[in-house]
Amino acid sequence: MYPSLYYLFNDLFGIKIGFLKAFQMFGCMVAISFLAASYVLSLELKRKEQEGLLHPFKEKTLVGQKATIMELVEAFIIAFIVGFKGVLIALNFNDFLADTQGYLLSTMGNLIGGLVLGAIYVYLRYREKEKQSLPEPKLVEHEMHPYQLVGNITLIAAAGGLIGAKLFDGLENYKDFFQHPAEYLFSFSGLTMYGGLIVGAISVLYYARKKGISLFHLVDAAAPAIMIAYSIGRIGCQLAGDGDWGIANTAPKPGWMSFLPNWMWSFDYPHNVTNEGHNIPGCIEAHCAVLDVPVFPTPFYETVMCAILFFILWGMRKKIKVPGVLFSIYLMMNGVERFLIELIRVNIKYDIFGMQVTQAQLIAPMLFLLGLFGIYYSNKRAKTNELAA
Repeated sequence: MYPSLYYLFNDLFGIKIGFLKAFQMFGCMVAISFLAASYVLSLELKRKEQEGLLHPFKEKTLVGQKATIMELVEAFIIAFIVGFKGVLIALNFNDFLADTQGYLLSTMGNLIGGLVLGAIYVYLRYREKEKQSLPEPKLVEHEMHPYQLVGNITLIAAAGGLIGAKLFDGLENYKDFFQHPAEYLFSFSGLTMYGGLIVGAISVLYYARKKGISLFHLVDAAAPAIMIAYSIGRIGCQLAGDGDWGIANTAPKPGWMSFLPNWMWSFDYPHNVTNEGHNIPGCIEAHCAVLDVPVFPTPFYETVMCAILFFILWGMRKKIKVPGVLFSIYLMMNGVERFLIELIRVNIKYDIFGMQVTQAQLIAPMLFLLGLFGIYYSNKRAKTNELAA
């Protein structure tokens, strides 16, 4: 496993580059997944605008205004955090490489570094706004295209997704959460996919509605993007060995899989980032654990399944003409995929009417039914609009 890029480069090229320990594998793959989703979403929004399904809109911007107190406060907070953490890291770089997550998510920092950088940035921001100020600030109207908002949409989805993922995981592990709330909230572990999807989607839809973008066309454009992002994100889970694996699998590999590597059937995740299992003899690195019993590599399975589903959605996108149907199909695909993978995945289970089910298995059928309803509603809405026209 590769907890960080350091381990990847060491394994592939036999070179040890110390600062690469700061680049956690899971975080890197999540970043790549968001970039991929942004690219796919941008392509779809451009296509829909070219086909006349989406339209540019007017937006007014106030120019010539001097720096407000709120702007300066925001500038100070951002610069303070960078200086607070940055100076600490610079002065303790080796320790930072050894415990990147601990340094980033702790309350440790350099107060003087934060105050100095904060003051400098506030001054620069103030001077910049002074140079651009006008005797009378004015509103300037300019044309915006939906695809130009992809950057904002991505940031909103990321922020909302992280909050939702932590919130739903806290609900699922409420005992641990109440025992160590601060540690739980400010760690990269414990992220629930459906929590991220739900809260991230609500946040993006609220933003899009304020901008006057058609929500039906937006969610259709987002369906392939979300699917490929999830597929790539699961690569990070697999490569890092973050605990998001399956149940024990000691059965022999089936004959029809004989041509595939053994780890695709059963894997013990050596050097996993969670340090779960027993120590590997002779290992002196930070991550020297291997699972006691091999398990199903469920992140790998989800990567493959969701990549296939992405290409299916991508092939459908131009053929489906009713707005909202493509996203509804995505919801159904997502529900089926996640329900099935939960059958062999390690997770907390609830006793519901005598049945042992996970949180995801409760939500997945709801998404499937929501997708069915979405297809019905979207087609009914399209027919009503045709009659009205």
